[in-house]
Order: sequence, then structure tokens, then C-alpha cells
Amino acid sequence: MKRNLLALFALLSLAAGAQSAKKGFALIARPGQDQVDVRYNGRLLTAFCYTDSIAKPFLYPVNTLSGVTITRGFPVKPIPGESTDHPHHVGIWMNYESVNGVDFWNNSSAIPAAKKEHYGTILHQKILKQTASKNQARLQTTATWVNHAGEPFLNEATTYFFEVKGDRFYITRSSTLTALNRPVVFADVKDGFFAIRVAKELEMPSTGTQSFADNQGNVTNVAASGTNIPTGMYYASNGLKGDAVWSSQGTWALLKGKKDGAPISIGMFDHPSNTGYPTYWHARGYGLFALNPLGRSVFSKGKDSLNLTLQPGQSKKFTYRIVIAQQDLPLPEMGKMEAEFHKTRY
Repeated sequence: MKRNLLALFALLSLAAGAQSAKKGFALIARPGQDQVDVRYNGRLLTAFCYTDSIAKPFLYPVNTLSGVTITRGFPVKPIPGESTDHPHHVGIWMNYESVNGVDFWNNSSAIPAAKKEHYGTILHQKILKQTASKNQARLQTTATWVNHAGEPFLNEATTYFFEVKGDRFYITRSSTLTALNRPVVFADVKDGFFAIRVAKELEMPSTGTQSFADNQGNVTNVAASGTNIPTGMYYASNGLKGDAVWSSQGTWALLKGKKDGAPISIGMFDHPSNTGYPTYWHARGYGLFALNPLGRSVFSKGKDSLNLTLQPGQSKKFTYRIVIAQQDLPLPEMGKMEAEFHKTRY
């Protein structure tokens, strides 16, 4: 019996190894680690992670096709010398600061127990389907948005589309949010909605400490990133660059810099089918690269507003795309990729 079990284990190990090393995409479930690895030609590009300890599903780490990691390690796997502010910024994720007054965006292990009642969690429910081919892969998941007492507000159905075209890695997330047995209000606030937290090398250089307050009145101080390691610079479809991209409105934004001696470009695209299109950019020099289509009053200084309300059973779909390239992407290329993205219906 023992010999048979050892033989079975060896066969399973060989099968897993063969799957991870095959050409093209492979999605490898690792339920013991609460994640699904996304591999291309045997190399890890990212992983869908759904441990409840992080308070939301997320993609982490995120790598270029040749293996350069573009996301911050903290709080999952801290790297010496990197920033440790905002522990709720993890990989690539989507959530919001005020859903029926409950804060999903800022929830993390850093929140004291006495304040947890103000925060919500997105609980992973199920992986519905996963498919992989040479240059494309798809992962379908479900989740539930709940308050601290466990009361559900929203059901979420998300499909991740992973694609490689030439030397570019594309991640498209299409999520349908459905209100359950009560109206759900997304208040017009600053912190949201779809985001990536990048590595220190891709932050913008800075020399002064900055302070940022969330909707609960908590203040986070972000130390200067310095001028030696950070190399990042934002560009947007509206022609703005650098810190001026924050709070501006546009259809795409691009962060360019260098890491491990290689040029890195990270582009983010809004889709015309989305509520709030074109989005406002919540792109901070300290490494938070986000878009927020719902917090319009804050970003427009009161000239625009939107308090999105979903009635029971009503749904809204949000579709966004990120491109990761180990190259210095020319700005005209963003327009070409945007046009291609806008042709697709999800």
C-alpha cells in the first residue's frame, strides 16, 4: 500500500511539473496556499490569491514575461528597504472605501479590533472555471462583499483574462457586482477602485514626507522615496504627467520606470461600457496606481458627483485592463492598445 501511494505521489508530481513547464499558459490550482498560479512557458506571471487574511482576492506577485517583479512585496513578502505604508495595498485588486458606509478599501490586519466594525471584507466563494491555451488563459471566480458582522451586501462574479501578445502581458478584469436584499450605495469618496501597488523602483522620486487621510479619519504618513532608487513617471491620455495625473480624468494612464536594470511600462485602461467613463485617476507618486470612476466630487473639487446606487437584484459590470511590458512603451502605442480594448465586449 505504501509503495502504491509513493508511486501515485511521484506520478502526480511529474504531472504537475509537466503542466508548469509546458509552452503557453497554464493555470495551476494550489488550494493549500489559497491561490491559482498563472504561468506562461513555465514561468510565474502572477497568482490569483484568495486568503481571507488579506480581506479581498488579489493578484500577486505580478511579473514581466522575463520575470521582473513589478509589485511591492509588503505586506505578503516584505523586501528590505521597500515602503511599508498602506498595508491594504496588495498586488492588483478592486474594492471601494464606502459601500453602505462600510470601508472595504482600507481594511487590513493593521486595523484595531475596536474599529473593525467600520470595515468590510470580500470573501472568495468559488472558482467556477479555468481554461488555458497557448497565448490566453481565463479564470472565473465568485465572491461576496460582507460587513464585519458577516452580513452580505454584494455578490461578485469576476472573470480574469490573461493574454500574451509579443512581449506584452495583458490582464483584463471584468467584474459584475449585484446588490442582494437591500439597496447598495457607493458613496462619492476618494479611495477606490481598481488598483496596483508597484515596487519601490517604480515609485516617483520624492524628497518630502506626505500625509494622507482616509474616510475614517486615519492619517498615513508616507516617507520620502528618495531620488536614487525610484524611477517612475506617470503619463495620461489627457496629456498630463507626473503628480498632475492624480485627480485628472482620462481613458488611460501609463507608469514608466526601470527595475533590475530593465525598462518597465505599466498601462491601465478604462472601458467605455463602464459607469463613470472616462475615469478619474487616483495615481500617487508613492506607488499606488489606481483609477476611481465613482469618487468624482473629490477629484473634480465638487464640479462633478456620483453616488452610484444599486437596487436589490440590480447589477453593474466594471471592466479594466492592465498591460505590463519590459520596454519603454511609446505613448502612441497606448492609443493603439486602447482602441483594440474598446472593440472588445465583455
